[in-house]
Amino acid sequence: MGDRMSGPGLHVLVVNVFFAPHTYGGATIVAEAVAGRLRRDHGVTVSAISVMSRADLAPYAVLRAERDGVVNHLINLPPGRSYAEHYRNPRVAERIAMLTRQLAPDIAHVHCVQEIGADAIGAIRGAGVPVILSVHDFWWLCERQFMLRPDGRYCGQHLIRIEDCRGCVDDFARAQARFEALGAAAGAADCVTYPSRFARALCEASGLAPGRGVVWSNGVRAPGPDFAALQAARRARDPRPVFGFVGGPSAMKGWPLIQSAFSGAGRSDFRGLLVDGSMDGSWWTGRNIAALRGDWAVCPRFDQAGMDAFYAEIDVLLFLSQWKETFGLTIREALARGIRVIQTDSGGTMEHGVREGVEVVPMGCDPAILRGAVDRMLDDPSPMAPVAMHDVGAQAREFLGLAQRVLGADAKVPGAA
Repeated sequence: MGDRMSGPGLHVLVVNVFFAPHTYGGATIVAEAVAGRLRRDHGVTVSAISVMSRADLAPYAVLRAERDGVVNHLINLPPGRSYAEHYRNPRVAERIAMLTRQLAPDIAHVHCVQEIGADAIGAIRGAGVPVILSVHDFWWLCERQFMLRPDGRYCGQHLIRIEDCRGCVDDFARAQARFEALGAAAGAADCVTYPSRFARALCEASGLAPGRGVVWSNGVRAPGPDFAALQAARRARDPRPVFGFVGGPSAMKGWPLIQSAFSGAGRSDFRGLLVDGSMDGSWWTGRNIAALRGDWAVCPRFDQAGMDAFYAEIDVLLFLSQWKETFGLTIREALARGIRVIQTDSGGTMEHGVREGVEVVPMGCDPAILRGAVDRMLDDPSPMAPVAMHDVGAQAREFLGLAQRVLGADAKVPGAA
């Protein structure tokens, strides 16, 4: 790729569908958190490229915004784009190539390219910049992104063969073209990271950049110094155990299972807190939660700064995903704060390795099985000690180690492990 790092310090270009000041989704949280630690802890220069959709701006116009020392270049996407343009958009790739040449980063860190297009990788490498691709979900393999069938059930493939997707997709020929194009695009990256062993195994077995992947676990934001006091004060006000659920009223996140299990519970000596993660507060509008036993309420979505305030209000996290996720950041956040967890056996979410204070139920289980796990949590409500978790600082240092490997031994990467 030519000589890199000819100037002072390291310059990283982050590419993600969202980036501050427009933050949404778990991958964006990871991208922003790592970028922030690279800047603060290691003096790395960070630039970003993301997308937006505004009718008042010309198609593919570029708007610049700055937050916390990172200049984000937002490419404006027009409505009415074709199926193919959602995963491969030459106009966006042209803008990214132009911006890459202007910004002259040493290395690019590409995250979720839904809407951006996977040809961003080729555009960046064509400008002479190496690429680390971080895979956060199964968008690269599945046009439905989460490997869920139209009826909402997990498809269960471990080695994904596009021929076996005929029953799920609307148009097999275009789904096959997408699968092949994304595989070729990922194969052009210099390094591909996955947040779990499960995700890497499934993707590589399915032909996505085989042999190029490494596990790069997401860092967990540690509780603040006043978290224990917040938690103790809430428990003193109301000693009833509190269940928390952040997944929203969707089948893939297990809401029907929760609804059925708690509606049929034989006790009411607890509370429940449902997070509305929508941007407009609409998730739980019109949803009947009065039938649930116990005392349930809805609270608004929270950002990273508000995380401790939410977790201080609950004692047990409900994580009942009905598909195999790549990581499960929420579970780790809860465990780091001494919050017990009831979770499904959902792929990478199991790799935290914690057994005490964690109840595991099978995906697709009968509500009675979840109800049993709930009863066991209520029968023994003793507090759980916080669990030390891999944090964002460690994740940032690991990224610098990957950058060193990609850039070569002669590159002076700060803080590389």
